[in-house]
Amino acid sequence: MACDTFIKISQKCKRHFVVLQVGEVMPFIEEILNNISAIICDLQPQQVHTFYEAVGYMINAQTDGMARERLIEKYMSLPNQIWDGVIAAATKNVEVLKDHETVKQLGNILKTNVRGCKAIGHPFVVQLGRIYLDMLNVYKVLSENISAAVASAGAVVTKTPLVRAMRTVKKEALKLISTWVERSNDPKMVCESFIPPLLDAVLGDYQRNVPVAREPEVLSTMATTVNKLEDNIFGEVPHILDAVFECTLSMINKDLEEYPEHRTNFFVLLQAITSHCFEAFLQIPPQQFKLVMDSIIWALKHTMRNVADTGLSILHTLLMRVRMLDADQSFYQTYYLELLQHVFSVATDTSHTAGLTMHATILCHMFQLVENGGIVAPLFSPAQVTDPSMTNQLFVHQYLQQLLKQAFPHLQDVQVQLVVNGLFSLNTDIVQFKEHLRDFLVMIREFAGEETTDLFLDEREQQLREAADAKRKQQMAVPGILNPHELPDEGMQA
Repeated sequence: MACDTFIKISQKCKRHFVVLQVGEVMPFIEEILNNISAIICDLQPQQVHTFYEAVGYMINAQTDGMARERLIEKYMSLPNQIWDGVIAAATKNVEVLKDHETVKQLGNILKTNVRGCKAIGHPFVVQLGRIYLDMLNVYKVLSENISAAVASAGAVVTKTPLVRAMRTVKKEALKLISTWVERSNDPKMVCESFIPPLLDAVLGDYQRNVPVAREPEVLSTMATTVNKLEDNIFGEVPHILDAVFECTLSMINKDLEEYPEHRTNFFVLLQAITSHCFEAFLQIPPQQFKLVMDSIIWALKHTMRNVADTGLSILHTLLMRVRMLDADQSFYQTYYLELLQHVFSVATDTSHTAGLTMHATILCHMFQLVENGGIVAPLFSPAQVTDPSMTNQLFVHQYLQQLLKQAFPHLQDVQVQLVVNGLFSLNTDIVQFKEHLRDFLVMIREFAGEETTDLFLDEREQQLREAADAKRKQQMAVPGILNPHELPDEGMQA
């Protein structure tokens, strides 16, 4: 409780701790760092981590770069002493890294670093640079130890305390890197100095390991890196995909329940690449790109809402990026009709009602493409179509009518024609398009005797968000209703 209160105070009043106050001989942060050993000696590991995060917020408030570096060095001196001792012992005898207590100690040190990095942000590079290569070497050694243990005793060994402790070290190392990259402000320096050794250490290990020993944090770290560095890391994306894509897909495509963290992080990584390095997809073999498309389609149909929502977001972004490319016609010829069919399949599935807005957005864009001449190449085979006046718009119109008649044979021809005509005529107004799509869904559900209220879920969720925002603004306008730690940082610092 005391540590939690301390962290709230340090977040709101951090500037007060690094400036000299009246009656003080030194800023309070100096006094804390001078006595840090005595302060934390009776704390539990989790409390130590919280304490370090709180002090990190204070150090972050120091605007003088040189002074801040000196504070960080002093701040991390205790963890670094223990770290240096373990690394020195491991250098002499690598078997030290098979000792449970030693490995557990490394895990706690890295957790302390993570919390400090979270609070300090980019300036933490001073500390990260100090331990970075040793940390990645430890990562490699522990990976080899885990692989050897699995090879000799089977996958069950991953449940033992020692292997779990080793995996904790690996996870915390990845979390530290991810936390810092996310807060970094020099993409070029990150790409040149930190990314090459990171990829060398983690990608091969991830690809070689048995599924149960693969860390899902590898995927989230790669996603964070791509999101932050954007096109700066473009050249490494094919390498990343080659190492993690197919082996992860083979883990998650057998059912909808196993490896939930890998599943979520896998699609977050795909989303990052699609958003920031889409052209990298054009550099991979066609069969691998086909797997990418299959995995996106699979995500659309997933029963986990977060995965389905991510899949919709990926598809929408992908379609936007393809439209901006010159060489996009072969993509449409290969995937347009397939995507249209699958999006309609999901949109009419009662378990995916929550995605109605994105379904409408994607379909609206797809119909605009054929109506506005965005797709020049024929979506049909000229050899199989006898009508010389056939166009993409007319073909998609007929294709969709046939698709809906097959899926919903109880609908009359005039009803199907009305639905399809509306999808084309309303595609310039997303609000009307969504209402038209919802009317169609209501029509097919009422025939089946199914509930239709969930089709308005998007609007209800939006209303609740707006009500919560309005309530909070009202509370913030009256002093004393909200606790100080619930208020924005503005106005709470010196």
